[in-house]
Amino acid sequence: MRYHFAVADEPKRKVRVATDDDDPPYVRYAFLNPYNLSLLAGAATTAAATGHWWIAVCAAASEGLWMLFAPGSKVLQATLWSKRWERAKQDEVEERRKKKFTLLTPADQARAAALADQRMRILKLATENPSLTAELMKTELDKLDALLEDFLDLAAVCGRCERQLGAFDAVGWQRSKQMYDDQVRRYPATDKRREVAQKNVEVLDQRRNRVEAMQRNLQTARGHMDLMENSFRLLSDEIVTMADPTELAARLDDLRIGVQAIRETTEGDDEEALYEEPKHAS
Repeated sequence: MRYHFAVADEPKRKVRVATDDDDPPYVRYAFLNPYNLSLLAGAATTAAATGHWWIAVCAAASEGLWMLFAPGSKVLQATLWSKRWERAKQDEVEERRKKKFTLLTPADQARAAALADQRMRILKLATENPSLTAELMKTELDKLDALLEDFLDLAAVCGRCERQLGAFDAVGWQRSKQMYDDQVRRYPATDKRREVAQKNVEVLDQRRNRVEAMQRNLQTARGHMDLMENSFRLLSDEIVTMADPTELAARLDDLRIGVQAIRETTEGDDEEALYEEPKHAS
């Protein structure tokens, strides 16, 4: 199946809290570039071949000056390195999305690909609307990238939990529950077998509560995926005549708030990602 999640030439959203690791590696760019390395290698080779070691000394001094001033050069940053950094970050986003895409079921892959196409359509229509300048729409259209990645995350979690629910043996659970309920009723309170049977009943009840919680949250997540798809389609219709970017902002913000609410109950990468802790009476 062909799909397109590319982010080139589009505003890139920040996907993590900014840290020192998110700063452009200007020092590395200044040193590890083919021109700088070739000059260093050439100077070292020439010095070794001719025995004129002053060439190597001059090259080392020049390299020191280069590394002192080049990483902080605003001209080099603007013309070369910042663009290289943006391309690297965009490639990282693209690769992350492709990895998430491979985790989805075939049905969810088709939905994600269709949503990506819808996003591209919205971006194209936004550029064709004379009332919406690129600067005004930058922040709002940037949220489309975030929502697309949210959709991939939700679909991946839903797929894991659907597999977990599919593995739940309801008939076996009912049989075990009935057996241990009978033992609790049959054995006297002082019988150790009754104590063990009661513990089994409690564990079985907890399993059932967790499965029911998973089913509820799974239905909520699937419903929000539907809402995201329908909202993208509506935006495609509205953006042609939209005059104010805030009209787009409100709808996209509502979608992201909804996703965040779901994410609070779906954090974690384990198979119980959509489980709620059962509530026990005190």
